[in-house]
Amino acid sequence: MSYDSSASHPVRRQNGRAPSGTSHLSAHAGHHRALRVLRRACRWQRRVAALAALGYFTVFLALTVEAPSLMSRRALGGLPTGLLLALVQVPVTWLAVSLFEYTARRYVDPLARRVGRYGGPDDGDGKPRG
Repeated sequence: MSYDSSASHPVRRQNGRAPSGTSHLSAHAGHHRALRVLRRACRWQRRVAALAALGYFTVFLALTVEAPSLMSRRALGGLPTGLLLALVQVPVTWLAVSLFEYTARRYVDPLARRVGRYGGPDDGDGKPRG
């Protein structure tokens, strides 16, 4: 799963070379495109992790209000279902953090490295640093 759409917008070339006067602009546009892709990936990552943790908590609260008889019913080991679901919030939060870490390493960090290779607008020629 890649968030990079830069391959779908190649630089138009004439006779194997970039048109004169646009090499700096295309590198600058590539830098901004990479930043947009990185921001989009970060937003997606935050939303998924937050929805995983907060979604479970919301379901727990809704069950507590709407189905108190279900929450007071005995479950595994004689614990009330409400207490069991409350205790499960800790592993669910841990899983949300793990999901956040995994997606950061897998998708966001490579994008951040790619953006870091470009010089900023004030960095001179705008070409990759190498």
